[in-house]
Amino acid sequence: MDIAMIGLGKMGANMAERLHRGGHRVIGVDPGEAARDSAATRGFEVSASIADALAQLPVPRVVWLMVPAGEVVDQTLAALSPHLSEGDVVIDGGNSYYKDSMRRAEQVKGEDVSYIDCGTSGGVWGLQEGYSLMIGGETAAVERVGAIFRTLAPGEDRGWAHVGPSGAGHFCKMVHNGIEYGMMQAYAEGFALMQHKTAFNLDLAQVAKAWQHGSVVRSWLLDLSADALDRNPQLDGIAPYVEDSGEGRWTVAEAIDLDVPAPVITLSLLERLRSREKNSFSDRLLAAMRNEFGGHAIKTR
Repeated sequence: MDIAMIGLGKMGANMAERLHRGGHRVIGVDPGEAARDSAATRGFEVSASIADALAQLPVPRVVWLMVPAGEVVDQTLAALSPHLSEGDVVIDGGNSYYKDSMRRAEQVKGEDVSYIDCGTSGGVWGLQEGYSLMIGGETAAVERVGAIFRTLAPGEDRGWAHVGPSGAGHFCKMVHNGIEYGMMQAYAEGFALMQHKTAFNLDLAQVAKAWQHGSVVRSWLLDLSADALDRNPQLDGIAPYVEDSGEGRWTVAEAIDLDVPAPVITLSLLERLRSREKNSFSDRLLAAMRNEFGGHAIKTR
């Protein structure tokens, strides 16, 4: 199957390479010369122009978007629109908000183009291990491009699912990432607790490796934690600052909207926000209040 992959960042380039290895013709599109040059060494074709790439592919075509969520997706669709033809399929494999994906599906339907939202998990390991794919869209369109999903997934019959209509794929990926927030926070707190038990002088990498086999808490996140602790036991040089890319916030907002309690995911998001406070006003006010009502000592800087 012939595919235009728009966006040759690390994940987009890895996906394009996996598709190329799987026998698909891929033309990678990116405005950045460095990204194109790097991608060109992987064996698939590259182009700086959406129009040029689509002109080289037979109609109907498959266009896979791997661009940042938000306005960039709409801008890319606007640039694509004059070059799309009846029967083309556009797949958004990024982390778009699911309601935006529903809107975009309706938008291109008037042009007789199918829009598929594909929540994609696997990170930098997806090239070797395959990607977990959560797919939303019309059944006929999903079935028509099924060979692409089977190539990207860990196996033809595992790691991918057509989960529902337009928006369902990105909705499931949103919740997936919210769960990921909670799991990561639990691991981080548990290992911090062991690190503070100085009387036992625990080797945290050793503990993590023991948990990798037979334990009910084993997971890929634990595998990655074990590797990180093995390389850098004290995590030297890593600042205690944790970003979030939006999906956790959307998950919490959706939980509130649906009246579904999600305290673990919500607190894990708040902990990420807390990690960014270098000079917490709330903590300083807490210290001041303790001093006011109980005369407790205040530490000064």
